[in-house]
Amino acid sequence: MFTGLVQSLGNLRLLTDDRLEVLCSGSDAQVILTDLTIGDSVAVDGACLTVEEILPQGFIVTVSPETINRTTIGQRDRTSTHANLETSLRVGGKIGGHFVTGHIDGIGRLVSSKATATSWEMRFAAPQSLTEQWADYLSRYLVSKGSIAVNGVSLTIADCDPGGNWFTVAVIPHTYEYTNLSQLQPDEWVNLEADILGKYVEKLMVSTDRATSKREIITPDFLAANGYA
Repeated sequence: MFTGLVQSLGNLRLLTDDRLEVLCSGSDAQVILTDLTIGDSVAVDGACLTVEEILPQGFIVTVSPETINRTTIGQRDRTSTHANLETSLRVGGKIGGHFVTGHIDGIGRLVSSKATATSWEMRFAAPQSLTEQWADYLSRYLVSKGSIAVNGVSLTIADCDPGGNWFTVAVIPHTYEYTNLSQLQPDEWVNLEADILGKYVEKLMVSTDRATSKREIITPDFLAANGYA
């Protein structure tokens, strides 16, 4: 479990098809490396990965086929070489962002980034080649003023269209400077994770008939028909 507050940046290098080297650099590198042990979880651009080998200035992880297929890790030619890093949340630690699981729902692309007087307004949408994936895993969870993690950064959705085809966020200067959001170019791909609370609510709002396995959305009419209202 993570909070979406990036602690450091790392450089990524694919060693093999499924092994990834993450090198930490800069003054904040020790935030990641201090007390890091084999088996720890680290969010790499929002994807939860397990440390298998510790290096003097980084660590090595193995990436599952599901993670490669669903995240930008398998698309390094389309993304920044610098990744946002965050170690897992400690019990009793501060939750400054929102609950981020590190399980990426899908990929988005930067449409535009515009500097305003107080922040950067960034718009994201689905890559044309992945619109079906976006519709299946992402669009229904996009809610104005809801939470979303972009490359592991906890952000608030400022606006989105009713169909969930795009959304905008306002990125404050500190977040913009200390994450790889400042390095994104138009059409560059990012990892997206929707708020887990919305997924649980959706699950609870669907009734499944055990005899037929038929799924039905719970509505006021459904509750009335079944004696709950």
